[in-house]
Amino acid sequence: MSATLFERLGGTDAITRISSDIVDLHRQNPLISTRFGASDPTVLKATVAEFFITGTGGPPCYKGADMKSAHAHMNIDHAEFMAVLDDALKAMQHNNVGQREMEEVLFILYSMRGDIIRT
Repeated sequence: MSATLFERLGGTDAITRISSDIVDLHRQNPLISTRFGASDPTVLKATVAEFFITGTGGPPCYKGADMKSAHAHMNIDHAEFMAVLDDALKAMQHNNVGQREMEEVLFILYSMRGDIIRT
């Protein structure tokens, strides 16, 4: 039986580090930083980690809203969505995630675009 993406990413600790870096990059990214200014970074990092852990085959710890509901009134455009993916890629590279795993994570994130980008 092959390992899950969660396991290949390094499990909870590694995904928590990656998630923390993603949030830090979002908060520094001039294209999207204003969307995160009022958020508590500690809570946001925990929520992102839970989403990432659950979405990659780890324990089902994410209790937040689905992506469509969470982003329904945010009016996110394609450039902002791609900035989020760019930050995720940078965070994974910083944490020495393998090429195959980075591609899988980006595929999963990109597959959510219809629920996130305004139509």
